[in-house]
Amino acid sequence: MTQKQNPGQSDKKNRQPHNERLQKVLARSGRGSRRQIEKDIEAGQITVNGQKARLGQAVSEGDKIRYKNQLYEVQSRPVFPRVLIYNKPEGEICTRHDPEGRPTVFSRLPALKNERWINVGRLDINTSGLLLFTTDGALANHLMHPSAGIDREYACRIFGEVTDEMIENLKKGVELEDGPARFSDIQKAGEGESNQWFHVVLMEGRNREVRRLWESQGVQVNRLKRVRYGPVFLPTKLRKGQAEELGPKDIRVLYEDVGLKSTQQELVAKPVRR
Repeated sequence: MTQKQNPGQSDKKNRQPHNERLQKVLARSGRGSRRQIEKDIEAGQITVNGQKARLGQAVSEGDKIRYKNQLYEVQSRPVFPRVLIYNKPEGEICTRHDPEGRPTVFSRLPALKNERWINVGRLDINTSGLLLFTTDGALANHLMHPSAGIDREYACRIFGEVTDEMIENLKKGVELEDGPARFSDIQKAGEGESNQWFHVVLMEGRNREVRRLWESQGVQVNRLKRVRYGPVFLPTKLRKGQAEELGPKDIRVLYEDVGLKSTQQELVAKPVRR
């Protein structure tokens, strides 16, 4: 027969989704090395909720720990996954394995243990620039989904004359074979004898959409580079084929900007102020 659980037990379980070993929580919180904390537990110098701690004891959110004459409360905080910026060269494809043996973007990424990099969208083989990778599938899906309204900025070198009328057409919208499309912004960025540079912004990422939009106006894109994805810019010092990992603060800002919360949590010991 299954033991009946009272409502208080159920509520407590909901408030405490997980627990972790005492020495791990204290060490993570900067209260000492795990080895030293284990020795102090064995010596009876640490209490949990007024009782002497046991080696290997688990603690949960809300527990009170007394250690070295300081009272701590166990609290939960979000753990943000890893996010990587990669400067993709032309000639690489955005798949893990290619039957034709062409180089892939995954071959240059840092190795992961018990996780894998998930690419946020794709760039075609002839397009270079910013690619984002993350270990969080929910973040990747959110950044790619059209409903999120994440903008992408590209630097384009256009062969052929670009008129004001063409720019207006591209900003108002044109009909492509897979539906209407438009640039939300177009800024001129320089010109040569037969080429002009523009920065354009899209709110979606359909296949070859930037190229097809320009081709609808009778001109060709002969160089294309993504320089921004949402709030993340391609670092100017990041060379082609190199990757750079976002720091915890930048990852937190990214989550806040796209309106997401991390689903992962960890426990820490916070001092109780008197």
